[in-house]
Amino acid sequence: MAYLIEYYSKGIQDDILNLPVTLQARYIGLTDRMMEHGPHLGLPHTDAFGGGLFELRLKGAEGVARVFFCTMSGQKIVMLHSFIKKTQKTPEKELKIAKQRMKEIKNDNKN
Repeated sequence: MAYLIEYYSKGIQDDILNLPVTLQARYIGLTDRMMEHGPHLGLPHTDAFGGGLFELRLKGAEGVARVFFCTMSGQKIVMLHSFIKKTQKTPEKELKIAKQRMKEIKNDNKN
């Protein structure tokens, strides 16, 4: 069952593709698995934040990054926001951006 990956915006796609090399490679490997097996790969690869928001957990030689995503009907995975993680806890600012974007696309999908 194939899943399709979409991006909230071209800017988000560019941000992800401009991650440091090992994080970018990890992203490509995990999203390939997500397209084939679905978005919920389980820890340590994906984690739920509640309310339909999830994170893709990237770890590489250059550090740690997170990509927030949600799922939509029709086998779609939408990448909402990415950031390089510098602290143990996910910064509230980053979480707020992802939640707002998820709300926007879910509302747009209802119309």
